[in-house]
Amino acid sequence: MQQAADIVIIGSGVGGSTLAHALADTGKRIVILERGEHLQDAPQARDDVAIFQQGFYKSSEEWEGSDGSRFLPGNYYYVGGNSKFFGAVMYRYRAEDFEPRPHLEGQSPGWPIAYADLEPWYDRAEALFQVRGDVGKDATEPPRSAPYRHAAVPDEPAIAAVRERLQAAGVHPAPLPLAIDLQTWLDRAPTGWDAFPNTGLGKIDAEVGPLASALAHPNVTLITGANVDRLLTDASGKTVTAAVFFKDGVQHRLQASTFAVAAGAVQSAALLLRSANAVQPTGLANSSDQVGRNFMNHNTTALLAIDPRSVNTAVYQKTLAFNDFYNHDPETGYPLGNVQLLGHITGNILKAYLPRMTPTFLSNKIARHAYGWFLTSEDLPNPDSRVTLRHGQIVMHWVRSNMKAHQELIKRSRAVMRKAGFPIVLTHTFGRKTTSHQCGTAKLGTDPRTSVVSPDCRSHDLANLYITDASVLPTSAAVNPALTIAALALKAGAAIRAEL
Repeated sequence: MQQAADIVIIGSGVGGSTLAHALADTGKRIVILERGEHLQDAPQARDDVAIFQQGFYKSSEEWEGSDGSRFLPGNYYYVGGNSKFFGAVMYRYRAEDFEPRPHLEGQSPGWPIAYADLEPWYDRAEALFQVRGDVGKDATEPPRSAPYRHAAVPDEPAIAAVRERLQAAGVHPAPLPLAIDLQTWLDRAPTGWDAFPNTGLGKIDAEVGPLASALAHPNVTLITGANVDRLLTDASGKTVTAAVFFKDGVQHRLQASTFAVAAGAVQSAALLLRSANAVQPTGLANSSDQVGRNFMNHNTTALLAIDPRSVNTAVYQKTLAFNDFYNHDPETGYPLGNVQLLGHITGNILKAYLPRMTPTFLSNKIARHAYGWFLTSEDLPNPDSRVTLRHGQIVMHWVRSNMKAHQELIKRSRAVMRKAGFPIVLTHTFGRKTTSHQCGTAKLGTDPRTSVVSPDCRSHDLANLYITDASVLPTSAAVNPALTIAALALKAGAAIRAEL
């Protein structure tokens, strides 16, 4: 079936939805293609057994490792993308993240733009996602043109006590910047939001924030259940002419003058590679041979700080972080990463990560006295770390980097927790099955020979093709990337508007 639009956006996650919001008032016919459906409310939405032990919302899609093994990657496919399950943390990259700098095991190449170039777009992205925060509490926070528009999400009493213990231990806890409407979230059920699906309005995810804003315009349309197979070009291979997608078993061809790919770092790379043709035999936008390369996936560890003498009475918990080791570790002199609270870990959540035969009463007992933390270190770009296709199947070859720095971050965090009065500290480092902010497969740069898109997220090879998701991030930094993706999408939107 043949259809036409002015602008086609593939993917309704943070990057795609934010771009749609940025262009909605142009009056152009904008069609968003999303492979998933709307996430419906159900009892399982706040059921920690269904979510964490039974995997009720997980996709059954498998990827292959380069060794031939198959695994479930933990990605979600719904309207709003992975943001439906995100922890709602919307950090700005630190100013230092945009600059080249050495790490314990390698070099971060920096960005072709400075933090100051993206700062105005960060400000607009925070407004769009209604980010709650408090300026001046985090020494690593970059300069800002305006304060947060909403006050920080308050600590619960148990977390306020943890804050005091951490301060006494010599670190500087600061509020997490959060896209959460706390009371609306808790009105649905008294749970945390980290890894819980958002089936209402409490979490300002891609659907609730920018997508809802875009769809308020009659010229913007969302097609769900649309699995995009490939992009077509003209005979020159320099202009995208149509997106071919399947819906309900029927093949559709959607023509447009401008296309934006925002399906996620892995799926966007796979789509571009799958769209190879006689003129572009290695895939679209790939004259640099960089599509699919430089895959990054944060080095992450869950840490449980346990104090048998005190009870964790928190419901949502996720309000604190500390960045004392982010830019400069006093022992090694190198950047190590971010330490932030996880959502409150219940006995049922904990049991999902313990040996199968662990009795529930034991996981409940441990969780009653435990505080969960998420440790994140930068994964450095490496062209050999990449996404490829094998007979149409996504193949992942993730070359982990900078793990020595991550081990040092674990060591420092253990010492902090023990000094703060937590005698038992347990850690679990995550592997490739954990979707820890995948990025980097279509990197942004000024040189078409070594990058895929320009600083405006426009393909160097195809003038009417943009990529506006985590694919374009030149570095992973060591904080959650959602706000940076949104800021880049807003910046790309301004560039497209100028072209229109």
